[in-house]
Amino acid sequence: MSDTQQRIDEIVKGHPVVLFMKGTAQFPMCGFSGRAIQILKACGAQNVATVNVLEDEGIRQGIKEYANWPTIPQLYVKGEFVGGSDIMMEMYESGELQQVLGQGT
Repeated sequence: MSDTQQRIDEIVKGHPVVLFMKGTAQFPMCGFSGRAIQILKACGAQNVATVNVLEDEGIRQGIKEYANWPTIPQLYVKGEFVGGSDIMMEMYESGELQQVLGQGT
């Protein structure tokens, strides 16, 4: 495992809920990241750790390999990859995301 993959692994496993995104929760830098934050807020998610991939090129590329998922944002709950903004939206609309987040917080 590379140093970058190890850092990502520590971040994912070190927080109950982690969102790898472009920008920050206060200032999302892409529409998909902004939508992911809005979905998490709508679910009432607390203590969400966010990682701005634009600040670290290694993590920006490495996170795509980590989950074998080509796009950002990426949501992790209790160390498990949940999905990107489209999957989050589908899960939110079905009520599944609220359940997953309820277990993670």
